[in-house]
Amino acid sequence: MCWVTRFTLNKDMRIYNTLTGKKEPFKPLRGKLVNFFVCGPTVYDSSHIGHARTYVFFDVAVKYLRMAGWKVFYLQNITDIDDKIINRANELGQEPLFLSRHYTSEYFKDMEELRINSVSKYAPASKFIPQIITQINTLIKKKYAYSTPGGVYFDITKFSQYGKLSHQSLKSLKKAVRIEPDLNKRHDFDFVLWKAKKPKEPFWPSPWGNGRPGWHIEDTAISEHFFGPQYSIHGGGVDLKFPHHESEIAQQESASGKTPFVKYWMHTGHLQVSGTKMSKSLKNFITIHDLLKKHTAEAFRLLILQNHYRSPLNYTDKSILAAEEGVRRIREFYERLSKIPNPKSQIPNKSKIQNSNFQNDLLKKFNEAMEDDFDTPKIIAEIFNFIKKTNGLIDKNSVDKKTAVSILAVFKKIDSVLGIIPKTKQEKIPEEIKKLAEKREQYRKEKSWERADEARKKIAEAGFIIEDTPSGPIIKKAGA
Repeated sequence: MCWVTRFTLNKDMRIYNTLTGKKEPFKPLRGKLVNFFVCGPTVYDSSHIGHARTYVFFDVAVKYLRMAGWKVFYLQNITDIDDKIINRANELGQEPLFLSRHYTSEYFKDMEELRINSVSKYAPASKFIPQIITQINTLIKKKYAYSTPGGVYFDITKFSQYGKLSHQSLKSLKKAVRIEPDLNKRHDFDFVLWKAKKPKEPFWPSPWGNGRPGWHIEDTAISEHFFGPQYSIHGGGVDLKFPHHESEIAQQESASGKTPFVKYWMHTGHLQVSGTKMSKSLKNFITIHDLLKKHTAEAFRLLILQNHYRSPLNYTDKSILAAEEGVRRIREFYERLSKIPNPKSQIPNKSKIQNSNFQNDLLKKFNEAMEDDFDTPKIIAEIFNFIKKTNGLIDKNSVDKKTAVSILAVFKKIDSVLGIIPKTKQEKIPEEIKKLAEKREQYRKEKSWERADEARKKIAEAGFIIEDTPSGPIIKKAGA
C-alpha cells in the first residue's frame, strides 16, 4: 500500500488578496521562494485570544505552503517600543524596554503552547533602529517626508494612492487618519515616522535629534532589510488594514519607487467574545495564558480552523467546549486505529474495504481545500466525515492493520499542518491489570459472565476502565 508522501507545487492554488478584493492564482515574486511577513504583537501586556486567532491561522498557512513545496521565509516583527509600552511602563514604574522584554518572553511561551513553531525569524523593532533611520532618510531625500521640532512626518498628499488597500479615497480617509498633535505639521493627517525625545522615554540618536521610531515605519524597515523592497505575502488582523498597512504601502513604495510593495495582502477576521468586542472594561478579555489554563491548545486551534480565516469568529463557552469534544473524537479515533491488532485470520472478503487506498481521498480533499484560499472549515468537516465512516468500518471488523497504519500516516501528515491531534501520553498499564483484563476476556469466551464482571470490577477499583471494541478490549486510566 502507498500514499502520497509529498505534494508538488500546485499552479491552481488561489489566495484572496485584500488589495484586489478577489481570489487570485498564487504566483510568488521569486519562483519557489515565498517571503511572508506577519505583523507581530505590541508587547505591553499579555497576548489575548484575538492575537492567537491570527497567529494560529498563519502558522497553518505557512506549514501548508511548506508541505506543498514552497520555500517559505516567515518573518514576524515584535513592536517592543511604542506609546502603549511607554505608558504602561510609567504606570508600573518600570523601564519600557524591560517591560517589553518581559511580555516578549511571555508571547514566545504562549506561541509554543499553542503549537505555533513556523516562524523563521522574530525581529524586535529596537534591534533595527539603523534600518529605520535609513528608510526615513530616504523618504526625506525623496520629499515624501519632512522634519519638524516634534519629529519626522510622512506627507500623505505626496502619495496619491493612499487608501488603495482599504479601497477608500484620500478625501474620505482624512477624517479617519489618526491625528498626531504637532503644530508644525503640514497636514493634520500626516503620520509620524520619528518622534522627538520626551522626558522619561527611551531614545536613540538620529539626524533629526534624539527620539524613537513611529509604529508604521518599523515594519517596512524590517521587511526591506530581510526581503528587499518587494515580497510575496503580508498578513495580519483586519484591524491593521487601515491605517497601519495602508501606511506601510505608502512608505515602502515611496522609498523604493517600486510597486507593488506586497503582491498578496491577507487579513484575518475579528474575534468576538459572546458576540461582543473583547475589552477589559467589559470583563471579557481573555489572555492566551488564561485560555490554556482551562482548555487545550488543540481545541482552540480546532475552533479557529472550523471558521474561515476571513470571517468573524465568535468565541463562546459553548463553542470551545464543542471543540474540546471534537478533539476528543479525533484522539479516540487515532487511538482506536493504533490498537488494531495484526490479523490472526483473514477478514472475510465481503467485509473488506474494497478500495484499500480510500484514505488517500482524504489527503486529496485536504490538498484541494487548502489550495482554495486555505479553506480549513471544509477540510475539518471532511475529517469528521471520514472518522464517522471509518469507525463504522472498524465496528464491522473491516479495517486491517495495514490499512490502519496507512490512515494513521495520512492523519499525521495532515496534522503536521493543522495541529489538532493532541500528543497522547502513553499510559503505563500495570501488569496485574493486564492479567486481570486477559482473565476477563477468557471468562467472556467461556460465557462465565459473573466472573467476567468481577474482573471488570477489580479493574475499576484499581482506577482503570476497560472498553470492548470489535478489535479487542482497550484498557484506559479512569477519567482519561
